Amino acid sequence: MTERHSERAAAGAAGLEAARREKLRKIIQLGIDPWGGRFDGHEPIGRIRRRESQIRMEHPGDCHVSAPPQEHGPRVRAAGRIMLQRRAGKLIFIDIRDWTGKIQLLVGKGQVGPDNWALAQCFDLGDIIGVDGELKHTRTGELSIFADQLHFLTKSIETPPAKHKGLTDIELRQRMRYLDLIYTDGVLERFLRRTKIIQSIRNTLAAEGYVEVEGPTLHAVAGGAAARPFVTHHNALDIDLYLRIALELHLKRLLVGGMERVYELGRVYRNEGISPRHNPEFTMLEVYQAYGDYLTMMELTEKLVVEAIRATGQDLKLSWGDQQLDFTPPFHRTTYDEAFCQHAGVDPHDTAAVRRVAEEHELPTSGKHPDVVKSEVFEALVEDKLTGPVFVMDYPASICPLTKRKSGRPEVAERFELFVQGMEIANAYTELNDPDLQEELFTRQLEGLPEEESMARMDRDFLRALRHGMPPAGGLGIGIDRLVMLLTGAQTIRDVILFPLLRPEAEAGEC
Repeated sequence: MTERHSERAAAGAAGLEAARREKLRKIIQLGIDPWGGRFDGHEPIGRIRRRESQIRMEHPGDCHVSAPPQEHGPRVRAAGRIMLQRRAGKLIFIDIRDWTGKIQLLVGKGQVGPDNWALAQCFDLGDIIGVDGELKHTRTGELSIFADQLHFLTKSIETPPAKHKGLTDIELRQRMRYLDLIYTDGVLERFLRRTKIIQSIRNTLAAEGYVEVEGPTLHAVAGGAAARPFVTHHNALDIDLYLRIALELHLKRLLVGGMERVYELGRVYRNEGISPRHNPEFTMLEVYQAYGDYLTMMELTEKLVVEAIRATGQDLKLSWGDQQLDFTPPFHRTTYDEAFCQHAGVDPHDTAAVRRVAEEHELPTSGKHPDVVKSEVFEALVEDKLTGPVFVMDYPASICPLTKRKSGRPEVAERFELFVQGMEIANAYTELNDPDLQEELFTRQLEGLPEEESMARMDRDFLRALRHGMPPAGGLGIGIDRLVMLLTGAQTIRDVILFPLLRPEAEAGEC
């Protein structure tokens, strides 16, 4: 954009704001508060539209039998934001929208009277208004509220995005989510669907006897996952603390304490990169059930996903981009080794062959444990081919330090991950409850590991809790944002997080 063009745009914006402020002054001169107030008795627009069946055709009366019948509908009261205005002489057609839908208002000078008509001359796109009137059809058959009383509720000083261009800049849409919700088709509906998904998860867990808890967000030890934490400092205690990278270790403490079915649905923070599938701040569900195992969690995962789809009113066969996803249970199951052999094209137990495949794909292998190399090959060559939904079971035990080993097969961990379209949606274990083995595995995991890469130090209080006896249990983690992506058709995680992390505006080059 040239400097002269930029100056003209700024001048134009200033002129539009000045015109809106002039209307603001006129509203005040009419004795009306331009910032509104309590507006009782209004119905959601979606409910008003469902009252269309109450409209009746009636004849004017016995003495005018030859006159055509007239529509009479219920009296309604609505509130919403002005999305469109069309003026035709002594009539104004206004579209208003709330979070349940949109409806047209018909404002006639003769029907609303001089005071309301004067107020209507002050309306701008983006203003929030209320209306009383009769629900009927226009001559063209459009369901409308025929206004007889107008109410001003909030003035919009800023000019909304151009009708046809809208908010086309993706970063602006995410930064100015309030405008994205108002003016981008489908965005508000997607986030309302997200709330239904989360509520369904809570309802399903409650029906299964789980209780919801809230663990600490600030941890003295960044445990429960291999991830780089955000570090902060507590001044009074003069200690560093970490924003939690997982919910796991505190929930397991509650298993020790006798809370046999427990879950938390909350924010987790990892100081890592940003991509279409990653945000440093995200929502995680973790669930733990005493006397269960990873197969128990597999059944629960299917139920949670299926009920969430039903809660949004969708069929179990969904479209995601140009792909069709079938969530009809039971989901397909395969083992880690089977998936590896099928998609990486090599026997996962042939260490030399796996290393050759890694090097062919420029994956570093020097100094790495064979199972770590295998895991990186799996991530690079296998995961994207798992269209799913598919449960991948029985992972190499050496990369699963919190997981119980299979009976008679100590090299295999009782773990599954649920993949859909190459994305890991859920991760579950038969939980390790042997305190001595847990300490050994923690020690091995931390050997030679830089502090910023994972846990700052071993969580010895967690080990102490295990020594008091944690019942055998199954545990499950579900990435809520990725699940919402799949169930709402979103192609990037930022489209399902209301306020994703962005660079500060100055750094992003915006004014």
